[in-house]
Amino acid sequence: MKSLRLGKKLNILTVLLLVMALAFSVLGCSKEAVEDGTPIYYVNIGETGIEAHYFEITGETNDEIINEMINYLGRTPEKLEYKAPLSMGISINYVKLDANRVTIDFAQSYYSLSTTSEVLVRAAIVKTIVQISAVRYVVFTVEGEPLVDVKGQTVGWMNADTFIYNDGNAINTYDEVVVKLYFANEAGDMLIGAYRDKFYSTNIPLELFIVEELIAGPSGKVVGLYPTINPETNILSVSTSDGVCYVNLDSAFLTTVGNVPIENSVYSIVNSLTELSTVKKVQILVNGEIPTTFTSSYERNTEIMTVLESTVDEESN
Repeated sequence: MKSLRLGKKLNILTVLLLVMALAFSVLGCSKEAVEDGTPIYYVNIGETGIEAHYFEITGETNDEIINEMINYLGRTPEKLEYKAPLSMGISINYVKLDANRVTIDFAQSYYSLSTTSEVLVRAAIVKTIVQISAVRYVVFTVEGEPLVDVKGQTVGWMNADTFIYNDGNAINTYDEVVVKLYFANEAGDMLIGAYRDKFYSTNIPLELFIVEELIAGPSGKVVGLYPTINPETNILSVSTSDGVCYVNLDSAFLTTVGNVPIENSVYSIVNSLTELSTVKKVQILVNGEIPTTFTSSYERNTEIMTVLESTVDEESN
């Protein structure tokens, strides 16, 4: 009898386990179904970040797809803990696609957004629209005039890379920063300084942000700037102590790009980081060690710096 009861208990347990497995399977399928679509970005209720919600886009032409995305961006999401960016007291006058650029013109009410809300709204809209393969940049205008930021500066053309990923902490950790990055000339034997204006999360060190941007390479807005670092390079760590910035990269860094020698790859990092008042020297490590061909630390090298013959804001020299 005891063995019979145990058998019944085992059978019941087996059934329960099967039911639970089926439930998890259904939930898993449900999640996949939700995320099987095009991400449309919404602002969370606390205005600390943006998050993608997935929808099926049925438009066939680029204009149809853009209009559909704009419609979703203004539609209140089912989850009330998120806000549709175009339902936050602003309205659009028109949307125009010209070549690979989309212009979105807003009513004057756009300037009623707080600084925090404005950055998030801008990030949500831009990250949504540039998913269209035909769209490379998005620009905002207000009543036909270029959008300006709180400093009175024109915001200009934006893409997804304009907005650095925020780790979920308060949006007031976003800051606008202008850094000077050093890229290669066409011959690869000299470095050219170019300014880059971006929003970034102050939850990460500015030194790390600079190295990330160098690895990402020139924006392509200016002819004559070339990458200095292998884009496959991974950052292991970046820290600064007593005026020395320690940059630890993986071995991909040693594989050079184009005709740029490794020494110039090093100095593109050194010269970019020493633009900061807190950095006097830079030590480059590869997998935690100083390569035998590297020196223990590098100081700024002005002898390999040059300028473009024709200076253009870009990034601008």
